[in-house]
Amino acid sequence: MNPFITLNATAVPLRAENVDTDQIIPARFLTAVTKAGMGEGLFAAWRYLPDGQPTPDFVLNQPQYAGAKILIAGRNFGSGSSREHAVWALTEYGFRAVISPGFADIFYNNALKNGLLPVSLPEDIVHMLLDLVEEQPQTHILIDLPAQTVILPDGQQANFDIDPYRKQCLLEGLDDLSYLLAQGPAISAYEQAHPMPWA
Repeated sequence: MNPFITLNATAVPLRAENVDTDQIIPARFLTAVTKAGMGEGLFAAWRYLPDGQPTPDFVLNQPQYAGAKILIAGRNFGSGSSREHAVWALTEYGFRAVISPGFADIFYNNALKNGLLPVSLPEDIVHMLLDLVEEQPQTHILIDLPAQTVILPDGQQANFDIDPYRKQCLLEGLDDLSYLLAQGPAISAYEQAHPMPWA
């Protein structure tokens, strides 16, 4: 995973609540076993018309939001099934963070394990951000993971919580296995200092 320290980027306003994983990535894309190309299926039912053409009024198809790396959405984002592909679709599309008043637990944990930062903020602040980004699409939002802070261009700040272990993994760009392997020297030192009685 790429380390996540700070992110200063534009955002996409998705005015929808209870966005489930089937809406994030429809079931027909779940046969893939790698992340490659998964971004094409992101919000496919909303992004594309039945003939495959882009839906003109869907926010991801609007040019002013091209290149945004932050998604702002309504509460209970990522509900539904536990498919990890939902996170893969978001990251392969280019998102590094999602801001919402709340996330489904399984989606939240899948996101952290795959380098996508889920930022939970109070609902009034999220609505303010949605309004701001709709009115001024080029607004840059700064997410400072070490400080656990979201900062707007005018200096307004909002803090968010994150598990210390998951924070460390994101800062260092490590998944669970990489983190465990990085502890190899410490594990070896412990084993040498505490030999097993049957060794």
